[in-house]
Amino acid sequence: MTTHTLGVVMNGVTGRMGYRQHLVRSILAIREQGGVALADGSRVVLEPVLVGRDADKLRAMADRHGIAAWTTNLDTALADPANTIYFDAQVTTAREKAIHAAIAAGKHIYTEKPTAETLSGALDLARAADAAGVKHGVVQDKLFLPGLLKLRRLIQGGFFGRILSIRGEFGYWVFEGDWQAAQRPSWNYRAEDGGGIVVDMFCHWSYVLENLFGRVEAVTAKAVTHIPTRWDEQGREYPATADDAAYGIFELAGGVVAQINSSWAVRVNRDELVEFQVDGTEGSAVAGLRRCRVQHRSATPTPVWNPDLPVTESFRDQWQEIPDNAGDSGFDNGFKVQWEDFVRHVVADAPFAFDFLAGARGVQLAECGLRSSAEGRRIELPVLDGKSA
Repeated sequence: MTTHTLGVVMNGVTGRMGYRQHLVRSILAIREQGGVALADGSRVVLEPVLVGRDADKLRAMADRHGIAAWTTNLDTALADPANTIYFDAQVTTAREKAIHAAIAAGKHIYTEKPTAETLSGALDLARAADAAGVKHGVVQDKLFLPGLLKLRRLIQGGFFGRILSIRGEFGYWVFEGDWQAAQRPSWNYRAEDGGGIVVDMFCHWSYVLENLFGRVEAVTAKAVTHIPTRWDEQGREYPATADDAAYGIFELAGGVVAQINSSWAVRVNRDELVEFQVDGTEGSAVAGLRRCRVQHRSATPTPVWNPDLPVTESFRDQWQEIPDNAGDSGFDNGFKVQWEDFVRHVVADAPFAFDFLAGARGVQLAECGLRSSAEGRRIELPVLDGKSA
C-alpha cells in the first residue's frame, strides 16, 4: 500500500475547540487509523506541526501525544516545504493576518470560522487564495452531525413535501465566572476581542440553512447582552461588551422562513443543546445533535385546545425515531470526516464545496444580523457567488 506524508501546520490548538475536535478527535484519530484513504487505495498520513504563543503548553501537548514538531514562530512552520496545509483555530482577531501569511507561503488553507472580522476581509481572503492557486476550505461541522445527516436524508427522500418553516433553539447557561467557572473563554463576551454570539453562531446558521433548505435572502435579528458583568479566567470582574443572545428570523430562497434563537443565557429544557423543528405539508421532524424524530401527515393526531383540563397524553411520544442506518461503526466524528474530505481535495482534487466564499457568506450573515439589530429593521443579503470574490 502506498502512503504519502503531509505536514499540517495547526495554529491555535491550545484552545478548547482546536485541541479537542481538530487535534485529538480529527488529526490524531486519522493518524491512529493509518491515514486518509484515497480512491486509488493509497493513504495520506498527516504529521501535525503545533503552533501557538505559549511554549510550555505546546511542549506539554506535543509530549502528551507523541508529536514531533512544535513552534511559537508561525513563519518558521510556513517556510518548511514539507508542510502542505495550514489550519487556523485562533481567536478571530488573529486569523486574517495569519491566513494571508499562509497564502503567501503557498499553503493550502483550512480554517475555523468566522474566516475574518468583516465581510470585506473575508472576501479579500477568498480573492487572495484564488489568485495564489491554493485550495481553501472552512469548517462547517454542523452539517456532519448525525441528527442533521438524518434530516438531510429526509429532505432528499421528499418526506416533508413542501417545507414551510424551520424553528431552531440553540444554547445553554454559561456561568458568569464568579461563583462557578465559565464553560467558555472570557474573550467570547468582549466585542473588542471578536466575541459575541451573532459572530459565532450566525456563521453556523448560514451554512446549515443554505445547504439544507436554501440561501438566506434576508434577516431580521435582535442581539442583546443579557449578562452585563462576567469574571475572567483569573477571577477578575469585567464588563461584557458582546452580545450573549440573538433572536433571528431568516427568510430563505423559495419562501421558507427560519426562526432561530441562540443564547448563552438560557437553561436547557429540550433533549439536546441544539434542535431544529422542520415543518412541511407532508410531515415534520425535530433534529438535534444526534437524534431525529418525525411525525408524518398520516400519523398526526388531532390536538384539542382546552385549558380547563389537564393534558392526558405525551406529545413527544407521538413522534417516531429515525434510525442511524450508518453501518456497524455508526456516524464518525463530523470534524474528522470533513478533515478527511479536505485532505482528499488537496491531494486528489476531490470535490469540496465549503470554500472561503462559503465562509464569507457566514460573515455576511453575521454582519447583516448585527446591522439589523442595531437599526431595528429587516436587512436583505446581496448574493455572494464566484463573481463577488
